Amino acid sequence: MTATVIDRIGLLVTNRPELGEGPLGVLRDAALVVEDGRVKEVTRAGVAGDANVDAGGRCVIPGFVDSHTHLVFAGDRSEEFAARMAGRPYAAGGIRVTTEATRAASTEELRTLTRTRRWEGLRAGVTEVEIKSGYGLDPESERRCCQVAKEFTNEVTFLGAHVVPAEYEGQADAYLDLVRGEMLTACRPFARWIDAFCEEGAFDADQCRAVLEAGREAGLGLRLHGNQLRPGPGVRLAVEMGAASVDHCTHLTDDDVAALAGGETVATFLPAADFSTRQPYPDARRVIDAGATVAIATNCNPGSSYTTSMGFCLALAVRDLHMTMEEALQAATRGGALALRRDDLGRLEPDSRADFVILDAPSYSHLVYRPGMPLVAETWVEGRRAWPE
Repeated sequence: MTATVIDRIGLLVTNRPELGEGPLGVLRDAALVVEDGRVKEVTRAGVAGDANVDAGGRCVIPGFVDSHTHLVFAGDRSEEFAARMAGRPYAAGGIRVTTEATRAASTEELRTLTRTRRWEGLRAGVTEVEIKSGYGLDPESERRCCQVAKEFTNEVTFLGAHVVPAEYEGQADAYLDLVRGEMLTACRPFARWIDAFCEEGAFDADQCRAVLEAGREAGLGLRLHGNQLRPGPGVRLAVEMGAASVDHCTHLTDDDVAALAGGETVATFLPAADFSTRQPYPDARRVIDAGATVAIATNCNPGSSYTTSMGFCLALAVRDLHMTMEEALQAATRGGALALRRDDLGRLEPDSRADFVILDAPSYSHLVYRPGMPLVAETWVEGRRAWPE
């Protein structure tokens, strides 16, 4: 084995307060020693290795962990977005438009489209990603989506309970029988998680509970879309069932916040979706101050959040969700790891996975200070430079 040293790091974010300054465990004039895909040592600058990379005084952060995406899809919904920007309200029914295009696409076309989006994420500093199905909505199409997703991550989520497809209009319970039966069986070999959309226009709490219970019996971990368009039972259902994460959390009551604070379910905010749908931004400050764990993810999808830029999401989180820069960065790294129940990601300390980003900036604050700028100089995954190749 050979050791690679990332040397002359001006500012290193470890996400371990014990290792440095403040809640992010910041070290100055540091070096990162990487061996066999893991962090071997965090130390002072000037260490020799078998190979040395000069960070040139720039900032290094843990890689972003994007714990909520829908990268496998075909088709375009830019006209829908334009209409929404002109004042038309968001409705989840647009998912059916993507379903038609995704069903019609070949597996190779889906693979190529997903590869492009994953490559965009690497350029934006995303080192680990969760990918959901949910645009096939029949057993074979969902299986193909999960199979393609598995080629890019082990964090695959089966989301057959996204919406009711057109052919099952008015027959939601019959469709969910298919989701819990044949569709789950087809997707189980590729998936680690199961998810459902708990929302008016999608599925109610009892229907989502039945889907999640079927997934748990099949050995899958639980996730849930909840409280996106209005207050509802999703957050409390997710906490009750011990889901790893409940995502969106745009409309939260005091009871929802108390449930999150008293449970182990991560509240995952998706600010780019609130931006795209013109929804009010959630007040993450309430949730953080209550003591709950939070994450930030991109929710990359064609209808309500077509972005792979975690930097953009951080800027929104600080400006509109009332988070500090440090809280936002931690939510997009360590928070995302916790939402996936991964202890090896989102931090830089001995034995963590060597996923990190070298910023073309002296501080992580530039991600918010200079929104929209291409500030990722290099992205490393498991101790190897993934971008640029």
